[in-house]
Amino acid sequence: MKMQTVKQAFIRSVPVMAGYIVLGVGFGILLRDAGYGALWSAAMSVFIFAGSMQYVGVGLLAGGASVFTVAVTTVMVNARHLFYSISMIEPYKNAGKYKPYMIFALTDETYSLLCDGKTPEGVEPELYRFLVSLFNHSYWIAGCVIGSLLGEVLPFSTAGIEFSMTALFIASFTEQWLTSKDHIPALVGLLGTFISLLAFGREHFLIPAMLLITVALTLLRGREEAAV
Repeated sequence: MKMQTVKQAFIRSVPVMAGYIVLGVGFGILLRDAGYGALWSAAMSVFIFAGSMQYVGVGLLAGGASVFTVAVTTVMVNARHLFYSISMIEPYKNAGKYKPYMIFALTDETYSLLCDGKTPEGVEPELYRFLVSLFNHSYWIAGCVIGSLLGEVLPFSTAGIEFSMTALFIASFTEQWLTSKDHIPALVGLLGTFISLLAFGREHFLIPAMLLITVALTLLRGREEAAV
């Protein structure tokens, strides 16, 4: 069963590998250009493991930002995790020894793979979720270190590289839409995001969108439970 669990977790994580390797390479090169080598790249990937925050961190390191600035920026950049992690309480509650690492390693992409709470047949659920998280983390570390090493010898342009994550989210959304019979959460997410984008603009819409979606889904869930 363990070998089957490892196999299924790896297969599930392959789409994330494509995005993480590419973006990790970009981060490693940027960090190298800022004067920080492969050890810094590896350490940030192992202990921070936050793609968007690591990219922001390059500028903070290069600019000599204060600890307070780093702390506030980190909270603002990663505040979205407070919202979607709530939905993982149930799937993670029986994770046992795996739970601390799984909480730490819950990125946007890992969430997109595990948020439906389903696991393949013939696997250990807790080990499966742990391995998906671990595989994704290892891809990010590998990409960042490779990028740092390549940055020493090869010129590399990161223009447009961020679209790989957009494509990954579109693929995950499409898969969930096709496999789920209930499209209300997806439609609520799309509508809430669109409204927030119009109201707050592309630079500030994310947190309001997450709040709006959370409130809307909570109200809808409350009505469904009352109806039952």
